[in-house]
Amino acid sequence: MTLSGTPENEHKPFRFEIARKIIHLSSLSIAIIYCHTSREVALMLLIPLFAGFFIVDILKNIVPPIASWYHNTFDAMLRQHELETQHIHFNGATFITLSALLLVLLFPKILAITAFSLVAVSDTLAALVGKKFGTHRIGEKSIEGSAAFLISALVIIAIIPGLDPVAGIVMAVTATLIEALSLRIGKFKIDDNLTIPLTSALAGYLFYLILQPGDIPALSFCP
Repeated sequence: MTLSGTPENEHKPFRFEIARKIIHLSSLSIAIIYCHTSREVALMLLIPLFAGFFIVDILKNIVPPIASWYHNTFDAMLRQHELETQHIHFNGATFITLSALLLVLLFPKILAITAFSLVAVSDTLAALVGKKFGTHRIGEKSIEGSAAFLISALVIIAIIPGLDPVAGIVMAVTATLIEALSLRIGKFKIDDNLTIPLTSALAGYLFYLILQPGDIPALSFCP
């Protein structure tokens, strides 16, 4: 998803990209809710949410009535690879809920909230800016989209409570670079709804582990 709007989506009218990103931005509610609930409650919500999206993703590939309903409802907003029927493909909702689940399981609360906010907000703004104004390409992405991602990421880390500013900058820069790289395994592109939050959270955690290990326990609570 992203920074600049990839070539596979250039045939889609901009209004469909806006609609897709509004839905994507709404996932920020996950981070907000997690800030005010315990890890256990967050997992109770996220596990069935991810399972629901995952099951629909599987069934839409093997059950014709569900496939028909799914494509009639969502095709206008789907990316090209999500429209392919030769292989099972998972959509962005499945990956975004999986990333939220993994963040809650693997990282302290403040880092999880920060990393998820980056993919929910910065990825959204970067995609829209890149799609509308991205003219200076870097592979599949654009300088304009990357700039939008980084600027919005720096704003996010500045307002996250309890986050060391330098750790936040490390996370913001890591997320920007990872998104721009479009990581692949062979011909398979790894969805950036996973790569952005998980790598940025890992970068933040390593910062604390190496430089401020005594502050890690405090990261489990929202001030």
